[in-house]
Amino acid sequence: MNKILVVGAGGQLGIELVEGLRQLHGAENTIASDLKPFEETQLPEPYITLDATDATAVKGIIEEHNVTQIYHLAAILSAKGEKNPLLAWDINMRSLLTILEVGKMEKVEKIFWPSSIAVFGPDTPKTKTPQTTTMNPNTVYGISKLAGEQWCEYYFRKFGVDIRSLRYPGLIGYKTLPGGGTTDYAVDIYHKAIKGEVFNCFLDKDTRLPMMYMKDAVKATIDLMQAPSDRLTVRSSYNVAGMSFTPQEIFQSVRSHFPDFQIVYDPDYRQNIAESWPESIDDSTARSDWGWEHNYDLNSMTEDILSHLSQLLS
Repeated sequence: MNKILVVGAGGQLGIELVEGLRQLHGAENTIASDLKPFEETQLPEPYITLDATDATAVKGIIEEHNVTQIYHLAAILSAKGEKNPLLAWDINMRSLLTILEVGKMEKVEKIFWPSSIAVFGPDTPKTKTPQTTTMNPNTVYGISKLAGEQWCEYYFRKFGVDIRSLRYPGLIGYKTLPGGGTTDYAVDIYHKAIKGEVFNCFLDKDTRLPMMYMKDAVKATIDLMQAPSDRLTVRSSYNVAGMSFTPQEIFQSVRSHFPDFQIVYDPDYRQNIAESWPESIDDSTARSDWGWEHNYDLNSMTEDILSHLSQLLS
């Protein structure tokens, strides 16, 4: 029986991934953890307050609960990272190396760690960015993710640690508020529409970026972790894709449900970050290796988010 530890479970992805893992493995076999005390999270028990950089604490939890799989999600994201680059590098790298090293020592069966399209850079091909290509990130978040990919591959090749990873595009969900990412405008826009507020967008209207609905992100993560090891040809991180759209296109999708909805474009420092990222992703390797398929496009995502968010905010 699998015993799962989700590190950094209180974020946008973590909340929904824990839910999906508990449906699959049982609540009693899926331990959520985060830096926050239990009462400050949206997570049900079992829950443990955990600093992912504390190797002794991580080791203790693995041993006490006989953990067989770790999902390590803790990180400082792109926009927040640019405000404090040294802290972002320290947290992102030290936590990953802690999990990898403890996972190696404790012989954890599988580890998942998320990478990002932030590993690409301004000289990467913009459209259908291939699995293997020029990678020259210009944000501390992207630099830490690229370094993390190389550490993951190193621990697999050198020590046999079964580490698996996805390069997530922008992730969009409705169960939590934005968490400091450059693509978070595509989360906030739905909240503003339902509240009847004007949406101030920090990206230009024609900035096209790869995106994925959170339900597809959870599906991709679980599908990868369930794939047979001998099917996996990538041990750095897999490209995955769902859809690509601009702020103007998501605005029009939302406005089809709220005809009076208004948007104002006011690009800030996040525009430069977005312009260094791809517009679309080639994820054919993931599709051929372990059968990845997405379920949602822009309009079906909008319909699903608005139907659920209307109930949550009513």
